Amino acid sequence: MKMSIALGLAMAALTVPASAQYNNYGSGSNQNNHYVQPHTQSNGAYVGGHYQTNPNATQRDNYGATGNTNPYTGQTGSRNPRW
Repeated sequence: MKMSIALGLAMAALTVPASAQYNNYGSGSNQNNHYVQPHTQSNGAYVGGHYQTNPNATQRDNYGATGNTNPYTGQTGSRNPRW
């Protein structure tokens, strides 16, 4: 019984979403995200599977926005938000 509880807690810890990266530049990455399946665009360009933040009223919390860090790739954002 104790082993199954410990295993359950360990599995739950693995499913916790990555935490946002906060710094002096960005507002912090949006923790609400979803997976985009790999697909081919209408112009023939292949897009690999990736995670992206859910749409909301700002671009400042997207992974690619200046000062934010993508928790899945470790890359720091460099794009200035348009709005």
